[in-house]
Formats: sequence, structure tokens, C-alpha cells
Amino acid sequence: MAYQMIHSCIRVMDLEKSEKFYQEALGFEVFRRKKFPEYKFELSYLRSSGSDFELELTWNYDQTAPYELGNGYSHLAVGVADLEASHKQHVEMGLEPKPLKGLPGQGARFYFLTDPDGYLVEVVKV
Repeated sequence: MAYQMIHSCIRVMDLEKSEKFYQEALGFEVFRRKKFPEYKFELSYLRSSGSDFELELTWNYDQTAPYELGNGYSHLAVGVADLEASHKQHVEMGLEPKPLKGLPGQGARFYFLTDPDGYLVEVVKV
């Protein structure tokens, strides 16, 4: 039986701020939104160009304290051809990306950004 990746979901405190981060920092586009005011939550699905995989942002209206990320969540990963140019752009945007890194014995292959809710996004050279 074959399975296909569909989406990954994260909970956010400010839906518009999170959408803006993923749109401006990574070029994602809001693909669709679902509002459930009677249940006090909203869903926003974002996609990157050329991909059907979605990042689902869940905004619960009544959440007042930041979510606890725990020690099980690690990161979301996105790929980019020009890692150095991407890193420079994120520096210029004031997003404070972590330094370029590589696995032992390799050159620079990735770096990390932190979104408005503290989730890590790994930017990987493809």
C-alpha cells in the first residue's frame, strides 16, 4: 500500500503574522482557509510553488498562552538551490537565521530559521 504526504500541522498564536512569515520568508502561498467560528478555530493551508504538500496553520481563538513545543518536535524542512543567497536574504529581512552548517565532513548544506511561534524551519541546499 502506498501513502502520500499531505500536510503537517502547527498551532499558531497569530494567524496573520504566521502567514506573513511563511509567505515573505519562504515564498509560500495561502492555498485555502477554513473558518469554524462556532468552534472557535481557523485553519490556513499554505503551499510552496510546485508542491502539493501543505503546511496547515491552526489558530484557536481562545489560546492565550504560547504553545509548549516540547522536546519531541524538531523542525520543518524546505529546499532551496542557492543556500547562501537565501541565508543573506533572511539576514537582510531581520529574521536572524542561524549560521550555515553542514554535517561532519561536508561544507555548508543547511541553516535554521525560527518562525513567530518558535517552530524551527531548516533551509536545505537541494
